[in-house]
Amino acid sequence: MKQVGETVFVIDDDESVRSSLSLFLQLSDYNVESFESSEEYLSREDYLRAGCIILDVNMSGKSGLELQEVLISRNSHLPIIFITGYGNIHMSVDTVKKGAINYLEKPFNEEELLHSVSEAVGLSHKMLAEKEEILKAKQLIRTLTRREFEILTFIITGMLNKQIAYKLNIGEHTVKVHRRSICEKLRVRSVPEIIRIADNAGIIPSDNRI
Repeated sequence: MKQVGETVFVIDDDESVRSSLSLFLQLSDYNVESFESSEEYLSREDYLRAGCIILDVNMSGKSGLELQEVLISRNSHLPIIFITGYGNIHMSVDTVKKGAINYLEKPFNEEELLHSVSEAVGLSHKMLAEKEEILKAKQLIRTLTRREFEILTFIITGMLNKQIAYKLNIGEHTVKVHRRSICEKLRVRSVPEIIRIADNAGIIPSDNRI
């Protein structure tokens, strides 16, 4: 089911292609924005909702392939569907390896295009959800004190309280107190939950050798 705010960005230097695609997608209940160049699209303010990009491979200025590289470097949450008038198997394989949803040759099948757009928008929702989980995890981790963070890096290796206490040369009771505080701040009750948050936040486990 389509959700409010889902937008398909059509980037093609052929005005007739932009117009036909925009009309077709709008009739399929998608919001559409069209651009005649990569540069024009990049000048747009950041789009923070789910959507996807339909991108022509060969354009004047920055090509579709070059724009894909820019968006990869920006960690874009908008999957790309490439369209082209010139088929190239090697190029299609390369773009898909870099994350493109599909590589369609003009004139393309409308049903296949719609399927690709639906798949791309679904993936965009998933990527946004993952980004939100990462953001929440980092925010929770920042509530920990320096000592709690240090103990956390040992907890996620599976070390027991007494092992952590030995490693840090502190009392086992002190570790237990910090552990309870960590659970309260991270709003969890189990080690697997702690590990999930730490993983989302990109925390590197401490060396658990004693």
